[in-house]
Amino acid sequence: MPQLTLRELGEIMLEFQDLGSAGLLDADLDAVFEDLDCDSLLLLQTTGRIQREYGVVLDRDGIAAADTPRALLHLVNNALAEVAA
Repeated sequence: MPQLTLRELGEIMLEFQDLGSAGLLDADLDAVFEDLDCDSLLLLQTTGRIQREYGVVLDRDGIAAADTPRALLHLVNNALAEVAA
């Protein structure tokens, strides 16, 4: 079963982030996105790309509630598991 890793999530997010830093690749899984300088537009672009690239549908309420990389990874990987089942 395919899973999205923190590194893959960070790489996707860096495509949409204006900062030249790779800090998201080494982010604390429990750091709040706001503290990582990730705004709602960045998260919207990221989740849109994940849905297109991985062929999953992410719950809107789940996206809104996912305020850390760990929470977003959990949401995406649960959706990937459902698709694989």
